[in-house]
Amino acid sequence: MNKHNLNYFAVIMAGGVGSRFWPVSKAKYPKQFHDMMGVGETLIQLTYNRISTIVPPQNILILTNEAYKDLVKEQLPKIKDEQIVLEPAMRNTAPCILLAALKIKKQNPDGVMLVAPSDHWINDKEAFVQDIHTAFEEAAKTDILITLGIKPTNPNTGFGYIKFDEEDENFHIKKVSSFTEKPTLRNAKKYLEEGNYLWNAGIFIWKAAVIAEAFSTYREEMFKLFDKGNDTLNSSKEEAFIKEIYPEAQNISIDYAILEKSNKVFVIPAGFDWDDLGTWGALYNQLGKDEDKNVVINAHLLPNESGKNIIYTHSHKVVVLDGLEDYIIVDDKDVLLIVPREKEQEIKEIRMKVLEKYGNNLE
Repeated sequence: MNKHNLNYFAVIMAGGVGSRFWPVSKAKYPKQFHDMMGVGETLIQLTYNRISTIVPPQNILILTNEAYKDLVKEQLPKIKDEQIVLEPAMRNTAPCILLAALKIKKQNPDGVMLVAPSDHWINDKEAFVQDIHTAFEEAAKTDILITLGIKPTNPNTGFGYIKFDEEDENFHIKKVSSFTEKPTLRNAKKYLEEGNYLWNAGIFIWKAAVIAEAFSTYREEMFKLFDKGNDTLNSSKEEAFIKEIYPEAQNISIDYAILEKSNKVFVIPAGFDWDDLGTWGALYNQLGKDEDKNVVINAHLLPNESGKNIIYTHSHKVVVLDGLEDYIIVDDKDVLLIVPREKEQEIKEIRMKVLEKYGNNLE
């Protein structure tokens, strides 16, 4: 395997707020910049280190919010300023992917790009590298759009699903039939039984030129908006151009904008475990537990008849629990959150109530 293929590029999307991980994940310091796993590296560092074994480090772009530039530079010191693309407004994934594709295409017309979120959990690094190499090789030789799909282990209703063509006999890569948003539990169970559905991991590989062409076909208005500044890309004038036009871009995901419309989408069933780490419960599922089935991150726990909790502190505090079961306990600098695990999806709403009552300094 040639890990230094100069036609290989990567785009790490690191602009999200991660509000369901509040109060650790705040607007000023979101989850991708935290050591959420308690392993000594932040999520964006783990992502960068995985990808830099495949893609030349100088070909990795970090797309993030203007507010996070200093955090990126601090946590990824090898990244140069020109590799950090700052989004002046949050516009979902389609605009940032188009912008990155146009930049890469201009730099290298033969460029093949990997798009990956900065905050996902992937345990088997070797399997990830193998699947990404397979995807790069496929995308380099054909004009197709590739996504990675995860084999479902349970009828999860929090993920999108990819349905692939059962008649496609290719073992490594399958033609995508359709994309399905987060399903009901009944439908999720049905998908598992049918066997030709995969979780949508939001990891994509394609030629920069091919995805740019797809935008010109299916999102002509957005393509023209960005393409009119093509001369400024990869130059000192780029930042001013992005600041001017980016807020005008439609707020839409790459799935809705392109993938659900194109008939050139294929999926590779991934060989690695994966979680989008969208909630405290997801984090609980992925980490090791003590004898009482508690997950402890950055803390020292003394449990007394307390189990199945996830405990996170910002400063390695001693935490004493008595008679508490199935709770999320998060001690951040300014906020202490104690919520039943079954209410983890309500943390977004809890956050909004706190901001309304006590001010945006806690967002």
